[in-house]
Amino acid sequence: MTEIMVALAFLVDLAVGDPPRIPHPVVVLGKLIDGLERLLYRPRGVWSLAGGAFTALLVVGFAYGATALLLYGLGAVSPWLAVAAEIWLISTTLATRGLAGAAGDVFKPLAGGDLATARLMVARIVGRETSAMDQAGVTRATVETVAENTVDGVIAPLFYALLGGAPLAMAYKAVNTLDSMVGYRNDRYLHFGKFSARLDDAANYLPARLCGLTLLAAAWITGGRAGPALRAVLRDAPKHPSPNSGIPEAAVAGALGVRLGGLNVYSGRESFREYMGEEVFPLAPGHITQAVKLMYISSVLALAAGVCARAAIEYFI
Repeated sequence: MTEIMVALAFLVDLAVGDPPRIPHPVVVLGKLIDGLERLLYRPRGVWSLAGGAFTALLVVGFAYGATALLLYGLGAVSPWLAVAAEIWLISTTLATRGLAGAAGDVFKPLAGGDLATARLMVARIVGRETSAMDQAGVTRATVETVAENTVDGVIAPLFYALLGGAPLAMAYKAVNTLDSMVGYRNDRYLHFGKFSARLDDAANYLPARLCGLTLLAAAWITGGRAGPALRAVLRDAPKHPSPNSGIPEAAVAGALGVRLGGLNVYSGRESFREYMGEEVFPLAPGHITQAVKLMYISSVLALAAGVCARAAIEYFI
C-alpha cells in the first residue's frame, strides 16, 4: 500500500506542485526552527552545540510525531481520509515540479537574451551573488542547483517515504529544512548549526549514491554519456566539500559534457569549488533544460526501482 501512495504522491507533485494558497508543512517547520533558535541560540562553545543539537532533535521528532498522530486521528475517522492525507503530505516533501519550474524561470529570460532578469531569477534559488554573472555563470549556477536538489528535493524524500511513509518523509524534510536554515559554515552557525549540517549529511548519504546511479542510467537513456558521467563521479565527486553533493553534480556535468564548479562569491567573499566534469561543450542556456530532463528521468527511475523493491520485499516477507 505504501508504494502505491508514494507513486500517487509523485504524480500529485508533478500535477500541482505546491499551490501557494494551501499551507505547506515546511512553513510550520521553519517557524518552529526560528522560534527555537531565538530561545536556544548561543554564539559559540558547548552550549551552542548542545542548543543546536536539541533544536534539531526536537524539530525532527516533532515532524515525525505530529505527522503520525495526524494520520492516526484521520484514520479513526476514515481510513480513506488518512490515505488521502498521507498522499498529500508525501507530495509536499517532493519538489520535482517546483525545481523544474524554478529552472525554467531562469532559462526563459536567459535564452531570450535578458541576462538581467535571468540573474534575478537565479538569485532566488542560489545563495551566491549573481549580479556580476555572465550567461555561462547563470547557466552553471542553475545546472548545479538542479543537480544538487535532485537528491534532497526528489530522490531522498522518495527513499524515506518508501521506507516509512509520510512520517519518515516529513522527518527527512525537517532535517533538510534545518540544514537550509542553520547548517551554514559561517560565524553565526559554525557551532549552533553543526549538528544539523552533519545530520543532513548522514540523511542524504544513501539517497545521494542512489541518485548517482539513476543519473548514470538517465545519461545513458538520453544520450549515451553514461561513461563520461561515471568517470566524472569517480574522479571529481570526492573533491566536493560536501560528501553528497559532488555525486549528482559530477554525474550531471559528465552527462552534459560541461564543466561545473569554479569561483563563487558569497556575501562579498570569494569561494572556489573544485571543477566537476570536463568542458566538452561550453555552458549554454540549453544545458538547463537538459539538466531538468535528467532530473525527471532519474526521478522516475528511482521511483520505479523503489516501488518494485518494496513490493518484492512485502511479497516475500
